[in-house]
Amino acid sequence: MNGFFHAFFDLPDMLAVLPSLLTEGLPNTLLIAALAVAVGLSAGLVLASLLLSSRWWVRVWARCYVDVFRGLPAILTVSLVGLGLPAAGVRPFGRDPLGYAVLAVGMISAAYCAEILRAGIQSVPPGQSEAARSLGLSYSAAMRLVVVPQGIRNVLPALTGQFIVDVKESSLVYLLGLAVGQRELFFIASEQQAATYNSSALVAAGVCYLVITVPLTHLVNRLDRRLRRGSARSRRIPRPMPTAAAGTENALEIQV
Repeated sequence: MNGFFHAFFDLPDMLAVLPSLLTEGLPNTLLIAALAVAVGLSAGLVLASLLLSSRWWVRVWARCYVDVFRGLPAILTVSLVGLGLPAAGVRPFGRDPLGYAVLAVGMISAAYCAEILRAGIQSVPPGQSEAARSLGLSYSAAMRLVVVPQGIRNVLPALTGQFIVDVKESSLVYLLGLAVGQRELFFIASEQQAATYNSSALVAAGVCYLVITVPLTHLVNRLDRRLRRGSARSRRIPRPMPTAAAGTENALEIQV
């Protein structure tokens, strides 16, 4: 039993690696995850729009991207993007591995965000878009100003959950050989584990991941409960029939 605790819960080893985990690993993990989410949301919104297109030859390309990057293991995608692109002479970030790390995790995140956003947009009642078009808005303006904001609100818990996934998948970028100052939590812990043959550093890194993911998980659950209560309340409260004078004002009333 003493050997087990020494291998996983050696306090001096944890304290030795903790400063690097907190000052370098934690900020870089959050940076990679945040930038990956930004890439994923931006690309995912474009992909979601393509998936909802009425033209099959537009949908098929977006569907291929989503199916491929959702089907491939994340570690394989990170390797192909972070190691394969520079080896093939495609170096948009030069020799900086951090840029390739963000791109790889962001491309994976985009596939999942596309499906989340597509479901959110489709959950908006068609009457919202029809009301916007009746007021003279074009299709693109109605989607941008009315439908998409409501759709994002409907899937906000799922998008927050995707950020949790991106935080965990940032650990895979250790394959790219990040430089000192760019190392994330797992990279630092694995280096310490290789030097000491003790897994306590990995346990310390796991605690740091839990400090990020557990509060976010509770935030996701809280958002989900809040949206469910709001949806139930909106179904219970009867809405007055719009009059001719108030029809224009109520046409774009956003559901609570």
